[in-house]
Amino acid sequence: MPYVNVQITSGATREQKAALVKDITDSLARHLGKKPEHTHIVIQEIAEDHWGYAGLLTNDWKRRQPG
Repeated sequence: MPYVNVQITSGATREQKAALVKDITDSLARHLGKKPEHTHIVIQEIAEDHWGYAGLLTNDWKRRQPG
């Protein structure tokens, strides 16, 4: 029974998350022969001020980027 935990920053639409779940499920079936009905995928959305990148909180890092 595959279990996949995907952690992303907040902001993805329901449609984007549904497409991600489908793609991951299809990939596990295609490459590893896993049954889709046994595959569990959890998407955790994490606020940008709870995620660090390059020594900064992600929202602070994004504010420093040009354009």
